Amino acid sequence: MPRSDSLSLREARRAAIAAQGFSNTATDSDPVEARHARRLIGRLGLVQIDSVNVLVRSHYLPLFSRLGSYEAALLDRLAYGGKRRALFEYWGHEASLIPVEQQPLFRWRMARAERGEGTYGELARFAAERRPYIDSVLAEVAARGPMGASEVSEAGRGAGGWWGWSDGKRALEFLFWAGLVTTARRRGFERLYDLPERVLPAAILETPTPEEAEAQRALLRIAARAHGVATERDLRDYHRLDVADARQRIAELVEAGELLPVTVEGWDRPAYVTPDLRIPRKAPARALLSPFDSLIWERQRTERLFGARVRLEIYTPAHKREHGYYVLPFLMDERIAARVDLKSDRKAATLLVQAAHTEPHAAADAVALPLAAELRRLAGWLGLERVTVVGAGDLAPALAGALRTGEPEDL
Repeated sequence: MPRSDSLSLREARRAAIAAQGFSNTATDSDPVEARHARRLIGRLGLVQIDSVNVLVRSHYLPLFSRLGSYEAALLDRLAYGGKRRALFEYWGHEASLIPVEQQPLFRWRMARAERGEGTYGELARFAAERRPYIDSVLAEVAARGPMGASEVSEAGRGAGGWWGWSDGKRALEFLFWAGLVTTARRRGFERLYDLPERVLPAAILETPTPEEAEAQRALLRIAARAHGVATERDLRDYHRLDVADARQRIAELVEAGELLPVTVEGWDRPAYVTPDLRIPRKAPARALLSPFDSLIWERQRTERLFGARVRLEIYTPAHKREHGYYVLPFLMDERIAARVDLKSDRKAATLLVQAAHTEPHAAADAVALPLAAELRRLAGWLGLERVTVVGAGDLAPALAGALRTGEPEDL
């Protein structure tokens, strides 16, 4: 428990880094086993899924950032390994991999979705207008699943583009929101849908459904432990809770003594911690962070904690990008010290650094060698043979020099 009802900014950063499972003890010589991954994801509460594959799909990165090199297939087995799976897919913080034990905590959201509440407006309208069709798709999944959206009979044609879904895809996405189907496995990155009773462990399906308010309180407890210290906005954003729901549940947790209000140096709003919070004396982790990593996905919180304005520039026209297309912040000695725009050139077996920038507080000479070491580790994990700086940025020359210094013969 904090010594007082106020935290310095440094204490808040240390609490956040430790709560997110970062340490400076993992080495690539230590084998990462399923139990390590399960424990970490249980601590985080969820891992966000994203389709962009210019480096590696984002959901594989948080385990590497915290545990070191591991077999990526391990995560696939935890998520899609039959009825003994440890994770399931659902809308947590966006599309997410979530411990199966938490599935009952999302049934209220599934029930709201089935009533047409809380889903994307277009899906709710589609469900209201085409419920007989959606029921026929559900029956087809029951008869034929697991199956992809492209295999739905009379699915119709998509309009093209990311959101130009066919009617079959809309029906399956509504059913997914409503919890009436779930992801059995992935084919490439395509979801294959099936009935929950054929995918999820029986013990999970038999777990009683908690009351909506209790489920929301449980999700906020998870969010509070995963944050270390967090504002109301931070807490509700973790599982994308509605403002009114989160506000009421947080008040109930404060009244029960399960959350303690604190002030944080420089923050303009109250924050909350759990009574058992321990703030380490140091949090010297070094890690490359996915742009969808739970440490930094709430951009206002990232700016409050680290003084770094992190923005996703994938959809920004190239000539307007400040840091690059797929940018990973570099966490070093309790601060975000740099950002690198990375790409896996798989044909050339090369990790390309397309841009490299330091943060205003960091010096290129101090950052270059530690960052080079992390990039080599990342390349080795991805099965790439070398790291090459091909782009610009104030850090690029020093980083290129650091990569040339002591370059190992084999990664």
